[in-house]
Amino acid sequence: MIKQALAVASALVLCAGSAYADSESCKTVRFADVGWTDIQVTTSSATIVLEALGYKTEVTTISVPVALASMKNKDIDVFLGNWMPSMTLEMAPYNAEKSVDTVGVNLDDAGYGLVVPQYVADAGVKSLADIGANKDKFKGKIYGIDPGDEGNRIITEMIADPKNNLSGFELIESSEAGMLTEAEKAMAKNEWIIFLAWTPHPIMASMKIHYLDGMGDSGFGSAKVYTLSRAGYAKDCPNAGRLVGNLKFDLALESAMMGPVLNDGVDPKASALAWLKANPDAIKPWLQGVTTFDGGDAAAAVSAALAK
Repeated sequence: MIKQALAVASALVLCAGSAYADSESCKTVRFADVGWTDIQVTTSSATIVLEALGYKTEVTTISVPVALASMKNKDIDVFLGNWMPSMTLEMAPYNAEKSVDTVGVNLDDAGYGLVVPQYVADAGVKSLADIGANKDKFKGKIYGIDPGDEGNRIITEMIADPKNNLSGFELIESSEAGMLTEAEKAMAKNEWIIFLAWTPHPIMASMKIHYLDGMGDSGFGSAKVYTLSRAGYAKDCPNAGRLVGNLKFDLALESAMMGPVLNDGVDPKASALAWLKANPDAIKPWLQGVTTFDGGDAAAAVSAALAK
């Protein structure tokens, strides 16, 4: 009887330790990365923790529309870059058919919209309504980022709307780095420029810029960033799903991870790893209710991995 009791107790301990352990089909977690520095470092930090827990990770760099379609098709598991409300239009069909799950907010107090240098704002350009009268000074150009980005869509719609008086303006699509290069060149010469900006961002945060008012319900303005997953992912893979749901960042954290990438060309994963090693307590809330892949102690596994 004593032996039987001990066996039952041991079994209960093992079951408790592996309550959220995932099946073999969940061992590889597939992320979408749209190439923005903030999403690169947050995705990297998630992969570092998952790998410490015994998972494998795959990160695919694709555009926002392809990321959403890939989650619908179950080719991607997780995307950490759903900026809202600017992606409202892109998300609408997936929300309607419930083919993508909104897991929760991973970043609050963000910002997104068109900016001008502070000296341009001081000259009187402080809102969207002030742009049209200064077309020549802006050379008829508004600088955006990667083709397919929802920010570019919003700018294109603004240009096309007669009430904004932007007839003749052209959207210049580029990469994040290319757009910043144009902005820095113009500002070094005190030239007038309009470009797309967001917070958090260490380079943009150091620039003397002014977010334009008068954006209405375009999607520009204060923002939240949400974590998305393929439909049913948390049910299919409860342990990895719980970790993904626990991921929360803040402006200072993201800026600290992004700085070495943008300023010194450090690989995003290397930058994320260095930050996590220096700030191990930041990971503790992510691991609440989470085990390793095989049901072990998550905190011990991550601590051991970061100590290497």
